[in-house]
Amino acid sequence: MSKDKKTNPKKPKINPYWIYGGAIAIFIAVNIFGGGFGTSKNRDTSADQFFEYVSKGDVKQVDVINRRIAHVYLTKKAEQKEIHKASAAKSTLLSASKAPNYSFEIGDLQNFEIKLDKAKSNIDAPVKVTYSTEENPWAFIINLLPFILIIGVWIFIMRKMSGGAAGGGPGGQIFNIGKSKAKLFDENKEVKTTFKDVAGLEGAKEEVQEIVDFLKNPEKYTNLGGKIPKGALLVGQPGTGKTLLAKAVAGEAKVPFFSLSGSDFVEMFVGVGASRVRDLFKQAKEKSPAIIFIDEIDAIGRARGKNAMSGSNDERENTLNQLLTEMDGFGTKTNVIVIAATNRADILDKALMRAGRFDRQIFVDLPDVRERKAIFKVHLRPLKKADGLDIDFLSKQTPGFSGADIANVCNEAALIAARNGKKEVDKQDFLDAVDRIVGGLEKKNKIITPEEKRAVAFHEAGHATVSWMLEHAAPLVKVTIVPRGQSLGAAWYLPEERLIVRPQQMLDEMCAALGGRAAEKIIFDKISTGALSDLEKVTKQARAMVTVYGLSDKIGNLTYYDSSGQNDYGFSKPYSEETAVIIDKEISDIIENQYQRALNLLEANKEKLTELAEVLLEKEVIFKDNLEQIFGKRPFEKDNINTQEEE
Repeated sequence: MSKDKKTNPKKPKINPYWIYGGAIAIFIAVNIFGGGFGTSKNRDTSADQFFEYVSKGDVKQVDVINRRIAHVYLTKKAEQKEIHKASAAKSTLLSASKAPNYSFEIGDLQNFEIKLDKAKSNIDAPVKVTYSTEENPWAFIINLLPFILIIGVWIFIMRKMSGGAAGGGPGGQIFNIGKSKAKLFDENKEVKTTFKDVAGLEGAKEEVQEIVDFLKNPEKYTNLGGKIPKGALLVGQPGTGKTLLAKAVAGEAKVPFFSLSGSDFVEMFVGVGASRVRDLFKQAKEKSPAIIFIDEIDAIGRARGKNAMSGSNDERENTLNQLLTEMDGFGTKTNVIVIAATNRADILDKALMRAGRFDRQIFVDLPDVRERKAIFKVHLRPLKKADGLDIDFLSKQTPGFSGADIANVCNEAALIAARNGKKEVDKQDFLDAVDRIVGGLEKKNKIITPEEKRAVAFHEAGHATVSWMLEHAAPLVKVTIVPRGQSLGAAWYLPEERLIVRPQQMLDEMCAALGGRAAEKIIFDKISTGALSDLEKVTKQARAMVTVYGLSDKIGNLTYYDSSGQNDYGFSKPYSEETAVIIDKEISDIIENQYQRALNLLEANKEKLTELAEVLLEKEVIFKDNLEQIFGKRPFEKDNINTQEEE
């Protein structure tokens, strides 16, 4: 053993579970060997056997202890009998003095005395009966043991709720329930994610990189009289990369980085949330300059006073009040930057959003086609992809996909390739992965009648025909009648990535969506429930045209949309009943006009519609080439970066 180990011996840790186990063992031992709670030492006979022994003259004396326990002493002659030899030897071993041969619980004392007198009436020898009261020497300890056990269980629960005593003694962190649960990343903890792993999001990444630079080189900005921003709020749809940006900050920043979720402040005990906020900022100030990242801040940052009828919001509001004070109060003079992320910025409290707390709001949008290409390059690195895989093609096939969706596409493509026994991931695997994510898993063994299959074929052919005839409808990719997920068929389109949408474009999309029901009406003179998702889509679009975008002539240039989310109308409406009637009528007219338009288009192309449906019934999946063979090239089609030539 080295000298250091001799001079500084490691103190053994005491496991609290040993203490609890020892207390339980003592409790059991006292009850067994100490007569705990007044129980007998030896319960090796019964009352009926005892009365039988009395009637045979074997009993010399009976001691009644505490009016509950009877200690039985046999005569010397009875101890020589074969039936009593074992009890006689046992009574000698248990004590140096004469111990009772038998013990048992008598039950009701009066009933015991009556039966004893009846048993003694048949013998001549007297049976001595004595009564005494004995105090258990362990009674005090026995009475305390239940309270000790309750305290032990309470300590155990508190330790579990506070996350355990990590690295400390058994009582080191028992009462740390009010401590922050933030995970600390510093120079001692390697974080592999860097800004190189964040593809796309160039604007958001530039803003976040500048925050890191603030903390690395503060003099660069303070020399000119500037101040380091107090906080930055990352706002965007789910999966766009908000948390990934924060991970990159943790990997790039050479300052302590505290990471936690908004729900980590929420607890069932009153005052815990505010206490955790105080402790979090205390730790950050001690290590300043530092960064605090709060993911899903809407868990505690929801606007106050909206649900005054419920008292459950008081604790959350207290937590928010403490957070507001720590971010910009009288005592905030340290270099601590707060970065938060949410996809529900509209419900956050105005006091939290103001300058001085979150000086910057960084919008993390869905990636465009160029950014999707960069994201694909990142997620394709670990894959064994086929030579010549066209990344431009993949980026064009995924409009509206977030970074998380693209990561999922790459993973699904690898799984599909492995399932098919391939050695590398090729183009078709990625197309199948997109279909799998958008439409769901194929269900070729789903039971469907020929009549239903024919109806689905004409329904999907109706969508394809109408969209082919309309200039502003999204270009068709493929049509299938193979069931996927909850749908019996689907038509895939490749919509243009527009920054603004005009009324005619919305109307063409609505008309194409109603083409399925219109085809059923023309061919079968019947309609079905298969158009549910189509009707839901066009109803939302028509309502948005009228009440949100102000694209209705009857309503005019009005919008009833509140982007701030601060106005909660509840069951009331921001317009009169007369206006509501006009809105409903306008929505209905828009939808019915587009439905009639789809009927007219299909009626004029009924033969081609039927031909397309028959091809679809035969092949189950058709592509753009099949429509060109039947309808010819679209006269108004222009070269577009999103147009696909499907092989």
